[in-house]
Amino acid sequence: MIALLRRDLALSVRAGGGFGLALAFFLIVVTLTPFAVGPNSATLSTIAAGILWLGALLSCLLSLDRILALDHEDGSLELLATAPIPLEGVAAIKALAHWLTTGLPLTLAAPALGLLLNLPAAGFFWLTLSLLIGTPALSVIGTFGAALTVGLKRGGLLLSLIVLPLYVPTLIFGAEVARRGAEGMTPDTPLALLAGVTLAAGATLPFASAAAIRINLR
Repeated sequence: MIALLRRDLALSVRAGGGFGLALAFFLIVVTLTPFAVGPNSATLSTIAAGILWLGALLSCLLSLDRILALDHEDGSLELLATAPIPLEGVAAIKALAHWLTTGLPLTLAAPALGLLLNLPAAGFFWLTLSLLIGTPALSVIGTFGAALTVGLKRGGLLLSLIVLPLYVPTLIFGAEVARRGAEGMTPDTPLALLAGVTLAAGATLPFASAAAIRINLR
């Protein structure tokens, strides 16, 4: 499993589907937002949490089709499916590799980008915490979507249509945690719901991803 994780991390960087693309897109979204809504500090402060969460979500979406595509193209996916390791574990490792190269860098970069949107000082901790808890769910759900569409021509659009509705609860609860924290309110309820979504996704979707891979390889 460790060797598979190392391989996926290397592929994510070398194949142009790693953290560089996601971070660049995240920066573009945050930089262009003031041009679209105006430079008013109060307005930017109000929408900062939502914009940062939306930017992180869309940045994660960019590299989802690369999670299994490279393995399918070179035949590695068939070998992994017949290897003496659980395919569910393979799906979990794929999701972990995606999070390490996408979700984690976005989480670390978000506070710095929050300065550009005049995020209130009280919101930095809660923004980081919500992304740290919520972005793993984005990777796990994305891996499930990638498993459903692996091998399909132009499956990227279909992948987005499948994954985006599943991302909505994470987006709502994550942005609400950051918003409430920025306004000095207690974000306990949305934080618990966000953690629940992540735990539920992590506990169930690797099995669904493995089943989808088996079906697509028949």
